[in-house]
This record gives sequence, C-alpha cells and structure tokens, in this order.
Amino acid sequence: MSQVPESTASNPSTASTTAGTPTTLENCDREPIHLPGSIQNHGTLIAVDRESVVRHVGANVESLLDCAVSVGETLEQSRGGLCPAIEELLRDGVLALRGEQDVPMPGELQVGDRRFDVVLHVGSEMLMAEFELRHQSSGELAGFAVQAHRAMEKLRRPRAVRELLQLATEELRALTGFDRVMAYRFRHDSSGEVVAESCIDTLDPYLGRRYPASDIPAQARRLYVANTLRLIADVRSATVPLLQEAGALPLDLSGSILRSVSPIHIEYLSNMGVGASMSVSIVINEQLWGLLACHHMSPRQVPYSVRMACDVIAQVLSANIQSTSTRSHAERLQQAAAARTRILEDVLHADDEFTALTQHAPQMAAVLRADGALVAHGAKLQVFGEVSEPAGRAIVQWLAAEPAAQAQERLFHTQSLPLDAPALAGATSPWCGVLGIPFDRDRQGWLVFLRKEQIETIHWGGKPEKEVRPGPLGPRLTPRGSFDLWKETVRSTAEHWSTLELDVARQLLDELVRVQNARTAEINRTRNQLMAVLGHDLRDPLHSISMAARVLEQGGADNGRAGRIGQRIQSSSSRMQRLVSQVMDMSRLQSGLGLDLQRTEVDLVAMLNDLIDEARTAHPGTEIMGTIPASLKAQVDADRIAQVLVNLISNARHHGQSGQPIEVHASATEEWHEIAVRNVAEPIADEIASNLFSPFKASSGGNSRNRSGMGLGLYIAHQIVLGHGGTIAYEYRSPHVVFIVRFPLQGRAQ
Repeated sequence: MSQVPESTASNPSTASTTAGTPTTLENCDREPIHLPGSIQNHGTLIAVDRESVVRHVGANVESLLDCAVSVGETLEQSRGGLCPAIEELLRDGVLALRGEQDVPMPGELQVGDRRFDVVLHVGSEMLMAEFELRHQSSGELAGFAVQAHRAMEKLRRPRAVRELLQLATEELRALTGFDRVMAYRFRHDSSGEVVAESCIDTLDPYLGRRYPASDIPAQARRLYVANTLRLIADVRSATVPLLQEAGALPLDLSGSILRSVSPIHIEYLSNMGVGASMSVSIVINEQLWGLLACHHMSPRQVPYSVRMACDVIAQVLSANIQSTSTRSHAERLQQAAAARTRILEDVLHADDEFTALTQHAPQMAAVLRADGALVAHGAKLQVFGEVSEPAGRAIVQWLAAEPAAQAQERLFHTQSLPLDAPALAGATSPWCGVLGIPFDRDRQGWLVFLRKEQIETIHWGGKPEKEVRPGPLGPRLTPRGSFDLWKETVRSTAEHWSTLELDVARQLLDELVRVQNARTAEINRTRNQLMAVLGHDLRDPLHSISMAARVLEQGGADNGRAGRIGQRIQSSSSRMQRLVSQVMDMSRLQSGLGLDLQRTEVDLVAMLNDLIDEARTAHPGTEIMGTIPASLKAQVDADRIAQVLVNLISNARHHGQSGQPIEVHASATEEWHEIAVRNVAEPIADEIASNLFSPFKASSGGNSRNRSGMGLGLYIAHQIVLGHGGTIAYEYRSPHVVFIVRFPLQGRAQ
C-alpha cells in the first residue's frame, strides 16, 4: 500500500485564508490544531488499530528507532523490521485497546546508544506509542524526584492564592531551568493576566501584563484541559510528517506529547523571541482557570519525568487554589445567607417593605461589595453611600423605562452604565456598575446596588489588536509582532459583578418575590375583610341618619326631640367620617404612598389641652387628668399627631376600668418629646401585645364598648409616629396600661 504524509494542504482549514475570505480572528479559532499531521522532531510515533495494523507512523521512525515499519502492515508482517522490545510494547498496547488489560505505564527504551521515554495512550480507536529522545541518564534525573517532592509539600500548605502562584513559578523554574516561568490567570472576559513571575535578570518582566482572549483561541483552551502539559522543545525546528494510507482520516493528536505546533503559534512565539516553551494547565472544576507558562530563549527539552512532576505540582496547586477559593466562597455565601435571612424576616413582618429594605440595604451592599445602594418604591426613594438623590432617581427611572433593563425579567446588571445609557452619563457620574433587583415591578420597587467608575490602566503585552499583514501562511490576521509594554486607560466601567454576587442577588430576588406574592395575597384578603367590615359598620350609622332625616322631614318633632335627633345625626356622621378616614389612611399605607406629613412648628401643650377638653366635653362621665409642662415646641404634622393622641385617649376610655381616670403625661429630654397615656386595666395578653400595631387584629372585635373598631387605629398611629422618626410602645406598669409616644425634637423622618 502507498503511504503519504498528512499535510495542511489536505485540511483546508489549516491553510491560509483563500482570496475573498474576510480576515477575522476566527481564522485562528477554526484551525484544527489537534490534527496537525505532524509531530515535533525530538521523537517519533507509531499508531496501531485493534487488529494490530499500523495506521500512522512518524517519517523519522527508522532513523530514530533503527526499525522499518510500514503503514498498512500488521505487527506480524512488520516483525522483521521491529526490535523485540518495541513489538512487545505494541502488542501489550493493542490488548489495552481491546479492553483486555490496562494501558502500560510510561517506561524507558534503549536503542543502541539512544535512550527513549516511551508513552502509550489510546485515542480515536488507536493505540499511539510515542518515543521521545532523552538526553539525560537515569542517575542525572534521580535528584529531580526529591526536588519535586519538596515543591509539592510547600504548595500543599494553605496560603493566599497570589502567594501560591508566586511560589509555583519559583519552584517550576528551579525544577526545569526555564528562563521565565509565569502564572497566567484568566479573567471573566477570557483575557489573561500575568499575576506571578520568576525570570532571569536579563529579561523584561511581564508581571502585571494583560493578554487578549484571542491569544489563546477556544480550541486551544479545550486542549489545555484535555492535555494538561505541553512542551515545545525547539520553536524553530522542522516538523516530522506522519505517514498514513491514502485517503485515511488524519490522526487525532489531542493527547499526544509530541504533537507539532500550529504555524500561527510558532510565529507568535518567534515574535516574542522565545526558543522553547512549556505550559502546565491549572484546571479547577474541569475549567481552565490559568496556566503556568514557561519560556526559554533557546531550545530546551525538559525530560518527560520532570514534566510529569511539574504536572503533579500543578495538580497540587490547583487543589489548594480550589480549596482556598471554595473556603472564601463559602464564607461569602454564609454572610449573604445571614443578611438575606434578616432582610426577609423584617420584610415579611413589616407593614411596609420599603422601610424594612432601607434598614438592611447598607449591610447587603457590603456583602455584594457595592459602593452605594438605593431603595425605591413608587415615589419613595432612599439612597446610601455617596449616591445623590437626583442620581438615584435618574437610575430608577432609566431602569423602569429602558427596554434593555426590562428585557432582563429577573435581574439587571451592567458594569458600564455610561455606555449603556449615554444620556445619563452626566447625571449619574461616577456610578458605572448597576445591579438592580426589581422586587415590585408593578409599583416601581427596586433595590439597586452601585459601583463607582474604576479608571484602569491596563498594561498589555503589546497592542492587543492583531493586524492584517503578510505572514508565513500568506496575507491574513497575524500574531502581534511587538510585545513591548502598551498601556490603555479604560474609563466608564466598574469592576464586573462576579458569578457569586449575581447568584446572591438572584436568590434575594427570588425570596423577595415570594414575600411580595404572600403580601399581595394578604392585601387581597385584607381588602375583602375591609369591605366586609365597612359594609357592616356603615350600615348602622346610615340607618340612624336615614331614620332621623325622615322624622325631621315629617316635621313631627318638638324642640327637645329635634335636639336629640340632631345629636344622633352628628354622632353617626362623626362615626362614619372616622371609619372613612381610617380606610383612606389604610389605603395610602397599603399602596406605598405614605401619609404625606406636613410639618410645622406646633406647641404640643396647647394641642393636648384642647384634645383633653374636647374629650371631657364629649364624654362627661370620663375623668381625664393631665400632667403637662408649660410649653413643648416641636416640628410635627399637627393634625396627624392629634390623630394619634385622640386614638390613644379613645382606646383608654374604651378599654380602661370604668370609673378610673385616664392620665395624660407629657415631658421632654434634650433629644425626645414623650407623651404617655395611662389607664387602669388588666395587662394585655402577650399574644395580643405582640400584634398590637397590626391592622385587623382578631382582638379588635368583641369589645362591647367599641363595637365599630376595625383594629386600624393603633396601626395608623404607629405609622404616623414612624413617619416622624419616633416610636410608640406599650408597657404595663401595675395597675396601668401605658402607651408611650416618643419623637425627636426636630421631627426628623426615618
């Protein structure tokens, strides 16, 4: 049978681009580098199928191994040309290919005065035997094992990732003798950065330099994972073609130690002035995390046993990096989970999720490593950090209106807001990173975390853009010719949001949506209950007014009776007005609009005296005692504070022991005004006290002295006091039930 060398000509995708084909970065990415059709010249290869037929063989096999092997012949037919040791190796390998035994371990082979490292592996239904020349004796290599063991022991110890990488570069350079060893870490955009380096003094350091993603095409990355160590012993040496039968498919050399190098990569290394290179993959979770890249300015063939030690060192390094990263990842997740739990507990039990979220936004911003945050709900906005209110409103309005933001139904994130929204650049500076959590899209509810612009000067290893110029493969997109330091300043971007941070935000969003759904169901239930209560409680006063009006219309009432009828109409009308006012306040609070407080300077003493007199007049049988100073000035909404106090006095009258006085005490400190309303009564049960300030309490019904109560009074009073930045609380001071209202002197809002 005829035998022909594989060639790039038989694989059009490896040849130069044809005339008329646009020159793009994809030219490199389409190159099938696992099918080069040749091997490096410091060894040879024999590939045999399951039937012991030789299918591929290096053109230099006879000159290196002193044996004659022909493509298409069986091992039996080639017996005369094979030395017994090689024939035995190949037969054992064929048994492994058939699944009858394990693949033989790497070994040694002596052919005349030449010594070879022999590696057998299975791929593409073939047994591949590779014979690599070794220039060192076994005695010379004996010391490498101890040195490699010491390096592994050092790298097993827990250290910071940068420290581990720096140590690895130093140990690999000492072990292999390369002029330069770099730790190259891939970034989120697939570009790489030299984060650690050990090199001889005469070389220009590459530490801190960035290299574009196109320098290592996608198919090369896949091979780095499949075959974790790669040696190019002599960049400028001629390759050795593989011989095969005419028309046969090229041999897949993905796992080969001798696979020849893409001409494009050879050109790349030559442009860097590199004579030999070795790369060892750092693989974490089956992903290419980084590389240990070794360069030598002249040819250098590192023995196979030393390379395997380097590979094991890289595995130890990968395991330690993964352990360190996993530990750090777990700590951040634990912090995030604790913060999320606190947020959800408060949101679930709060009357207003806006208030609950504002309390926890700074803590969540710290977990997400954000520089600022904002919470928006309807017309309400609260900003944190150095975020200005105009910038916050501009960002929320853009999130609500921008199709790009709306398209991300669950979560919106960007690291370059000025590029996504140029019209906002002036109003939102210096904020570039946005992570938006839409917890209530219907009412424009957003929890947003922000990052500042990170003006970054990137030190590229040469200008990153490749250029079209004539190269060894014709006019095409060629590797960079210069690797001198090239600086680029990047603006209008922030540090990108990591996968962990996005996962934390998505989990928070999912939980908030669940809480929002539960809240919506509760609001619907409350609305139905409210309608039922109104339908019942408005019926009686409406009936009284109707009957009184009918009597007046008939004109049959004397003056005394007319007076009583007028009182009835007034009483029923006031009762209806109170019910309607509470319902309107409840509606505003439930819809997130708030109570719209209008603060002015008020003398609380005058207000209290008026309210006490009014209560005494309306209820002559009730004794009300006031302990009030001469003056208490405060910045408050007078009508709303009066609403709070009327409610507390009314509650004391309805729930206090009959015949016992109601006491109203007012005082002030340097910080707070305090008003306490006391009445003699039994202590409120714990299960009721814990829910006093919630609407529609079960305890609101069944009180014979307050049949029309809906349980809204204390809830609305609580919201009014909160709106003034104050507190309202219940205490029992035997024999008194006491409600205490405190709010700051200047009436500051929360």
